[in-house]
Amino acid sequence: MFYWLVKLTLGTSLKIIFRPRASGVKNVPRHGPVIIASNHLSFSDHFFGPLPVPRKVVFLAKAEYFTGRGVKGLISKAFFSGVGQIPIDRGGGVASEQAIQTGLRVLAAGHVLGIYPEGTRSPDGRLYRGKTGVARLAIESGAPVVPCAMIDTFQFQPPTTIWPNMRYRPGVRFGTPLDFSRYHGREADGQLLRVVTDEIMQAIAKLSGQEYVDVDARRAKAERAGTGDGTGDGAGA
Repeated sequence: MFYWLVKLTLGTSLKIIFRPRASGVKNVPRHGPVIIASNHLSFSDHFFGPLPVPRKVVFLAKAEYFTGRGVKGLISKAFFSGVGQIPIDRGGGVASEQAIQTGLRVLAAGHVLGIYPEGTRSPDGRLYRGKTGVARLAIESGAPVVPCAMIDTFQFQPPTTIWPNMRYRPGVRFGTPLDFSRYHGREADGQLLRVVTDEIMQAIAKLSGQEYVDVDARRAKAERAGTGDGTGDGAGA
């Protein structure tokens, strides 16, 4: 109920103020489990991606959004809970497995699961290599994957900025669902997971028109920052 209240109030305001564009919404199935796999250009993607979808979209979000202290922490937790996000630990290993299992439970319940396969926001507007968690979710659940492309949100709200650039209208495109049910029940080894992930990423690239870079986005971001630690800020199982 809170999700729909937030979507009605905040969503209406966003539509009036920013006039976001959307196309291909009919490609998102109205019933049953669905994975929406999107590029990730801006913090504003959290708002404008799910906005036109007539179903609740559940995203796996970094746990830090839910663990802050004080008034700011409470507001952050309430907001991200309200927009349908589930906290996950991005520490790798066991944490990554827990994220996969959480996603599978969402899909088993017949819901829409949103995921950013790059694992973090793009540091420069290009599309980076997808992590194979999205392929595993698709193969193990049998759910169709709808490729999604955020348009102009990098320019609308560039990294490290708070205020949007009103010269740009944020947009979102939804592509034709990808069916990987032919692999359901098959052992998902590393090679198969990479093949499926790359197919999804190429579909996103075709929708978005982005240049594709076969490099991990977190590593690219760390190198740009001069840290070399490969940490990121998004969620992509």
